[in-house]
This record gives sequence, structure tokens and C-alpha cells, in this order.
Amino acid sequence: MRSYHQLFRTPEFTPLFLASCAQTVAQTASGLALGTLVYRATDSPLLSAVSMFGPSLAQVLGATLFLSGADRLPPRRALVGVCLSFAAGTALLAVPGLALWAVFAVVLAQGLVASLGGGVRWGLLNEILAKDGYLLGRSVFNMMSGVMQIAGYATGGVLVAALSPRVSLLLSAVLYSVAAAVLRLGLTHRRPRASGRPSVSATWRTNALLWSSRRRRLTYLGLWLPNGLVVGCESLYVSYAPAAAGTLFACAALGMLAGDVTVGRLLPPVVRRRAATPLLLLLAGPYLLFVFHPPVPVAACLVTLASVGFGASLVQQEHLMNSTPDELAGHALGLHSAGMLTLQGVSATLAGTVAQLTSPATAMTATAAASTAVTLTLAIASRRPDTGKREPSSPRLAHPTAQAAPPPAPEEEHPGR
Repeated sequence: MRSYHQLFRTPEFTPLFLASCAQTVAQTASGLALGTLVYRATDSPLLSAVSMFGPSLAQVLGATLFLSGADRLPPRRALVGVCLSFAAGTALLAVPGLALWAVFAVVLAQGLVASLGGGVRWGLLNEILAKDGYLLGRSVFNMMSGVMQIAGYATGGVLVAALSPRVSLLLSAVLYSVAAAVLRLGLTHRRPRASGRPSVSATWRTNALLWSSRRRRLTYLGLWLPNGLVVGCESLYVSYAPAAAGTLFACAALGMLAGDVTVGRLLPPVVRRRAATPLLLLLAGPYLLFVFHPPVPVAACLVTLASVGFGASLVQQEHLMNSTPDELAGHALGLHSAGMLTLQGVSATLAGTVAQLTSPATAMTATAAASTAVTLTLAIASRRPDTGKREPSSPRLAHPTAQAAPPPAPEEEHPGR
């Protein structure tokens, strides 16, 4: 599958895509509204930020408790349930006089649900598309996410200014309900990809099983660490250039879009398979030049160039799917998403701490250097021969109680975002 026309003609892809668009707009608009409400009530930037980004940070908890449901629940029913739960929770947040502890309880619950929803969505995408179509499909979702986030923040800002944050929350709840309806009517019923009931113990066993493979372990580290550290650089745009932070964020989005299009649409497979490490080095390299405190126009060019390297994520997700049996695809992708978001939050905190002690430019340079070092270390590690036993076949992997042995060294392994 090499064209967007073929992609959107694939049955069930379009409703999944449209529902995801609605969810992204609802999430960004409601997050802005909730952050505004909390700030007005507490005058605390920290609590306001946690209320906006708390669901993303809570996903790591969901990944350790409930992620087994990503492959053990019927996909359509699970996705509809996730949308309806977000609709109910967002409507609850709009209730006047809601206690602050109740607000954060809802935020935590939404984060736990989101960790399951990501695994179900990406596992279903992998099921809907042919093996050679997943990378192109995921690149389209990545591009959509950036555009819809801009639309969501713009819409949310207008609603908060013209009406009120609570009205924005209610409209977001309606949008979640619309997404649920699109999924219910547009998707067909599918059986779960794996047998057994979802449980905390099953989640732990499958996490351990996925981590037991040396190839997947290196891929996960590559997906989480280099990318997360560079997001730490991005978190310092405001302190580096307060008057031009919006420009830098826009340039980063433009570069990411260019990288997704290049990797997902233009690179031939033989080149793409070897592109992860060069893209990750490109992702961090331009930030090393921030040691010279470049002016904003130069910084904008560096940010745009660096963000092309985010395309490494698509290459690495393709490697992850090639090393994971289909019945564990949702769980594997959900674990990637939760770990990535967690490491991004941790890296932003670390980068902010270094910037507080030194300067934003120094912190960006140090964080980029750490990302480069991690990329090179993982690239060297992936080339070492593995003398372990062959990993169990896919049918055995479908039952996480089985013991997994390390796989033989693959011909090509590349760390990626």
C-alpha cells in the first residue's frame, strides 16, 4: 500500500480516522478549558498544568494494570466504551462547584482509560491495514494529530474567551459522543485478538513477555529515550524565546509533518529499514548548536530540521510490529505509547531542572547530547550477536504464562523514537 487513495479506500480505516480526529479536538479543547478552570480556582500554574497533562502522565499506571485488555476485548466495543467514558468524565468536570480532589480523580481515571484506548486503536489499525500499510496509516494519524491539536486549541481558546470553560467542556463531551457513534456505526464487530480475560496479572505477564525479547527491548528503549530527551528540549522553547515560542512550536510541527510524509510516503522500503538511526541523530543534532545561543530565525531553522527526525518513530513502530505476533499487537503498541508519554514528561522535568540551574540554551544542548549518546549506544547494542535461544513461536506467545527466551540476532535492528 503506497498511496493515500488506497489507504482511505480500505474498509473501516475512514471511520477510525474520523473518530480519532473528533477525539483529538475534544481532548485538546477540554484540556485547555479544564486548565483554565483550575488556574482560576487555585492560581497555581503547577495544578493547572497537571490538570491538562495529567491523563498523559497517568497512562504509565494504566499500562501496568489494564493494558492486557487491548487484545482481549472486542475492539469496536472497547473503543466505543472509551469514548463514552471520556464523554461522561468530561461532562462531570463541567459541574459547577466540583471539588478539586474530585477533578483530579476524574483526570486520573481518564488517564487509565486512555492507556487502554491507545492500545486498542493502534492494534485495530494494524489489523485493518495490510502489513505494508501500517506505516503509511500511522503516518497519516500522526499528521492528523498535529493538525487537530492546533484546531482543538484554537477552538477551545475561542470557546473559553467567548463563552466559558464549562461550555467548552460540555461541547467536548458532545464531540466524544459523536466519535463513539462514528465508531459504532463505521466499524464491524471483531473478535478479540487474544484469548483470556483482561486482568492486572495478565498485563504484568504480557509486559514481561514483550520485554523478554532482546530485539523488542532495544526497540522500546529506542522509541522512548532519544525522542523523550528531545521533547525535553522542546519544553524549553518558552523560556528560551518567550516572545517567539509559538513560532518555534509551529516550526517543530512543520518539521515533524515533513518527516512523517517522507518516511511514510516517499522512502522506499530498502532505505526506510536503515533510516532509524540517521533520523534519530538528525533529531538531536541541531539542538547541539543551541550552545551558541542562536537568534530566533536561526533557532527556527534548526528546530524545523531537527523535527524531521521524528519520522524515526514510524520506522521503529514497523520494526516493533515485525517482531511482535498479531495477537499481541495492541498490547505492544499501547506499551510503546504509554512509555513514550511518560518518558517525555520525565525528560521535560529534567530539562527544566537543568535550565533552572544553568540556562535554557545550556539545558537544550545537554539534553540533545544525552539523546545522541543514547542513540549511538543502542545502535551499537543492536549489532551485537545474540547467542540466546530462539524466541517461542506466535501461538505460544498468545499465552503470556509461557516462558519466553531471547531471540536470535536479527539481521537489522535500529533504535527509533
